[in-house]
Amino acid sequence: MTTVNPPISGNHRNCSTTLYTIRTHMARFVIMTSKNPSLKLAVIEMKPMLILLFVFLPASCRAIRVNCSQPNQVALLEALKPIFRMSAIRPVTKLTTTTNVSFYFMLYGILGVNEKAQLLTTYLWQHFIWQNELVSWDPVQCGTDMISLPREKFWLPDLIIREFMDQDKAPIVPYLNLHSNGLILDAKPSRVVSSCSLDIYTFPFDTQDCTLTYTSQMSFASDMKVFSLMSDDVLTAKSKSVMTTLGEWELLRITAVKPSDQNESESKELDMLQFHIHIRRRSTLYVVNLLLPSTFLITVDLFSFLLPPQSVDRSAFKVTLILGYTVFLLIMNDLLPITGNTIPIINVFLSLCLALMVASLLETILITNLLLTDKNVSPVPRWIQVLVLHILGRLVGLPWKEATDSESDTKGSSVSAHLGADGDLHEEIRPAAEKKALRELRSLSEDLKILRLQAEEQLSSTQGSKGWIQVGFIIDRLLFGIYLLFLSVSFITIKIMWSKS
Repeated sequence: MTTVNPPISGNHRNCSTTLYTIRTHMARFVIMTSKNPSLKLAVIEMKPMLILLFVFLPASCRAIRVNCSQPNQVALLEALKPIFRMSAIRPVTKLTTTTNVSFYFMLYGILGVNEKAQLLTTYLWQHFIWQNELVSWDPVQCGTDMISLPREKFWLPDLIIREFMDQDKAPIVPYLNLHSNGLILDAKPSRVVSSCSLDIYTFPFDTQDCTLTYTSQMSFASDMKVFSLMSDDVLTAKSKSVMTTLGEWELLRITAVKPSDQNESESKELDMLQFHIHIRRRSTLYVVNLLLPSTFLITVDLFSFLLPPQSVDRSAFKVTLILGYTVFLLIMNDLLPITGNTIPIINVFLSLCLALMVASLLETILITNLLLTDKNVSPVPRWIQVLVLHILGRLVGLPWKEATDSESDTKGSSVSAHLGADGDLHEEIRPAAEKKALRELRSLSEDLKILRLQAEEQLSSTQGSKGWIQVGFIIDRLLFGIYLLFLSVSFITIKIMWSKS
C-alpha cells in the first residue's frame, strides 16, 4: 500500500502572486519594444538582466502562500484566484517532480455481464488523492482547513480505464476538496462498461476474472505515478459492505497489481495499476430451471424401460417425452450463454440428455419389431441362438429353455397311436359293419391326418416365434443395462468436469 507524498511545508513556499505579475509585464514589455525601433537598443542592453529575471527568479519560487484578509471562505476564495489561473499546468514547483496519485474504488454494484459481447458492467465510486504543491494556507488565518471548489479550477490527473468500452453515464460531481496543506481529494462515481475475456466453459458454476487497468493517457511515469491507497483485503471488505446491486453475480475478491512487464526504471513509459475483479455466478437459478428438469425427464425415460413393450405402446410414450423435452429447451434457450469462444459443459449435458432419449426410442422400435413378429417367421438362426439365447441370456438373467425333440415325438406318437387304434378298430368291425359306416370311418381317418399335419406346422412356427420373442427380451434388457451404465458414467464425468474446472 502506497501513501501520498507528504505536503511541502510553508517555509519553502516563499513566492507570492507578484511573480506571476512581474513575468507577465516583462513579456509585454519585450513585445512592445520589439515593434519600436527606438527602444530596440535599450532592450539589447537589458537582455542579460531579463535572462536573470526569467531564469533565476522562477528557480527560487516554491509555491504561493495564500494570505486571507479574514477567516472566512469568501476571503479564502478571493486569495485562491491566482491558483485558479494555473489549472492548465501540473501542480509542482519543479518539472522534475513526480506527481503521485493515490486512489481506490469501491464496487457498488455488478450491473450485468454480456457473454456474447464479452462485456462487464459495474458501478464504481472512485477516490483520488494527490498533492498540489503550488498552494497552502494557514487554517487559523483563513478559518478553515478544507474548502470545496469546482473541479475545472484545478489540474486533474488524466487517468483512464483501458478496458473502457462505452460512455460513462454516471452523474457528474462538480466539486472536489482542497486542504490547507495542498492535498486534493476527488471523489466521483463511474458506470464502467469494460471488456472482459469471459470463460463460460463451466457455466453455470463459472468464475470470472475481469481487469480494470488505470493509467495515464499522456503523462509518463516520470511525471505521474499511480498507487493503490488500500490493501486488497480492505478494498474487498469495503466493496462487499456497500454492494447493493448483485444480480446473479457474487463478488469474491479484488486485487491490485502492477503489470509484470512494466519497467519502473523507464521514465518514458506510462505508469499503470491493474485491479482484478473476481466474481462468481450464482447457479441456483440455472440448477432449478435447467439441470433439475433435464434430470427428471431423463429419469422418466430411464424408468420407461420397465413398461412391457408387447402390451404397451412404449414408443408413443418416448416420442411424447422427446417432444416435451424439445419444447422445454426452446423455452429455456434464453438462459443459456451465447458465445463463440468455447462450448459450455451444460450444452453438452443437454445435448447428451436429448441424444439418450432418441437412442432409447430407437431401441424401443427394434424391440417392438422383435416381440410382435409374425408366427410364420423362420426359426432363429443357429449363431443367434448361441450368441443371444445362450450367452447373452445367461448374462442378463434370462436363460433360454429350448423345447426338446422328445416332447414333439411324444405328441406325434400319441396321435399315431390314436390313429393306429382307429385302424385296428376298422379292421375289427369291418366284417360286422355296414358299407356306410366303413365309408365314414375312412373319411374320418383322412381328416385326422390333415389335422395332424396342421398341428405339426403350428408347433414348429410357434417354436420359432417364441425364439424371436426371447431374443427381443434379452436384447431389451441388455440395452437397458448399457443405457443405465452410459448414463451414470456420463453424469459422473460431467460432474467431475464441473467441479475440477
